[in-house]
Amino acid sequence: MTPRNFLFTSESVTEGHPDKVCDQISDAILDEFLTKDRSSRVAAETTVTTGMALVCGEITADCYVDIPQVVRNTIKNIGYVGSNAGGFDADTCAVLTSIDEQSTDIGNGVNKAFESREHNSATSVTETEEIGAGDQGIMFGFACNETPELMPLPISLAHKLSFRLAQVRKQGLVNYLRPDGKSQVTVEYIDGKPARIHTILLSTQHNPTINGISDNKQIQDIIKNDLKQFVIDYVFSNEAIKPDENTIILINPSGRFVIGGPQGDSGLTGRKIIVDTYGGYSRHGGGAFSGKDPTKVDRSAAYASRYVAKNIVAAGLAEKCEIELAYAIGVAEPVSIMVDTFGTGKISDDEISKLVSKNFDLRPAAIIKQFDLRNLPAKNGGKFYQLLAAYGHMGRVDIDVPWEHTDKAEALKSQACSCGCGCV
Repeated sequence: MTPRNFLFTSESVTEGHPDKVCDQISDAILDEFLTKDRSSRVAAETTVTTGMALVCGEITADCYVDIPQVVRNTIKNIGYVGSNAGGFDADTCAVLTSIDEQSTDIGNGVNKAFESREHNSATSVTETEEIGAGDQGIMFGFACNETPELMPLPISLAHKLSFRLAQVRKQGLVNYLRPDGKSQVTVEYIDGKPARIHTILLSTQHNPTINGISDNKQIQDIIKNDLKQFVIDYVFSNEAIKPDENTIILINPSGRFVIGGPQGDSGLTGRKIIVDTYGGYSRHGGGAFSGKDPTKVDRSAAYASRYVAKNIVAAGLAEKCEIELAYAIGVAEPVSIMVDTFGTGKISDDEISKLVSKNFDLRPAAIIKQFDLRNLPAKNGGKFYQLLAAYGHMGRVDIDVPWEHTDKAEALKSQACSCGCGCV
C-alpha cells in the first residue's frame, strides 16, 4: 500500500451531550442490575428531551432496581441540576419507564448454543457456560501504533480534550461552563503518518453571563482565552505532536452556546457509536454498546476484537490491524474472522489469522469469562460500564479495562517467529 498525504478528523463529546447522557443512564442501569444479579439480561434504551427521560427495553433479572432513582443520580452526577440544569433538572425532570422481559425466543438461543465446529484450545469453557450469541451481527476491532494506547491519534486527542473540558468544569477551574460540549481534531498525515495538528475545535455550553458580563463578544473572548489555557494547552503539553503557528483553533464557532443538553437537542442511546470506538478511522459494524449485557455480542465481541487487534500490534506483527468478527444468533462460534493489516504486516494476514484462531477463543462465553464482564461492576464499587459510556470504550488509560491488556503479545510474537527467537 502506497503511503499518502491526507487530513483526517475525529470528534468526541462530553458526558453532558444529550446522546451521552442517554448512554450513561443505560449503562448505569446495567451496572446496577449486574451488581445485584450477575446473570441479568439487560437491553436498556434511553431517550431524553426537555424535562423528561424515558427508559425502555427488555430486562430479565432476579433482583429489584429502582430505575428512576438510578436515572436521577446519573443526571445529577453529570451536572444537570440547579443553576446548570437548563430545562433538564435531575431533581424535577419526569422519569418514565417501559420495561418488558427478554424474549424467550432470544433467551433460548443464547442459553444453549449450536456448536458448528470444534472448539479451539485457547480457553476452556464448560458446557454449562456455553452460550450462543445474543444476536447476529458484525463487529470490528482496530489498533495502530500512532499513540501509546495504540489508538488513532485524532480520536485519542479528541477524547482528551472532551475529558479535560468536563474536568475543568467539575473542578471549578472554569466556573461558568455547563455540561454539554464537543471537541474535534483534524490531523495532517504525511506518507501515511500523523505529522501535524491541522485544526482544533471546541464547543462548550456556558452561562448566559460571566462575572456580571452580559456582552456576548466579551463572553466569547473570555471563553476562548480560558479554554486555550486550561484545556488545549494542558492537553497538548504531554503530546509529541503539538499545535503550531498554522494550526486553526476554533472555539464556540457558532458564536453562542447557552441552550444545550437535552433542552437544546433530544438524546438517544447508541447514537455516538463512532465516538465510542475509533473516530471513523476504522470500519464499524453498526451495533451500539450501552445498556447491553455481555451476552450481546454487539458489546462483548467488539471488546474482544479490539483485544485481538491491540495484541497483534503490540506484538509488532503489524503497524495497524483491523479484525472483523461475525456471529449468528444462538451460535457460539463466530461464523467468520477476518484480519486486515493494510499492508503493514511483518507476516501475511493469513498467517496472523491462524495465530488468532490458535490464541483467542471468541465464543461469547469465553469472552465473558476472560474479561469477567458480568462481575466488573461489582468489583468496581457498582460502577464500571457507566464510566465507559463517555470518552470512549477503546483505548482507555484512566480505568483498568481488560480488553486493553496486551498479555497475549509475547506469545504471538514468539509463535510468529520462524526461528524461535521472537525476532519478528
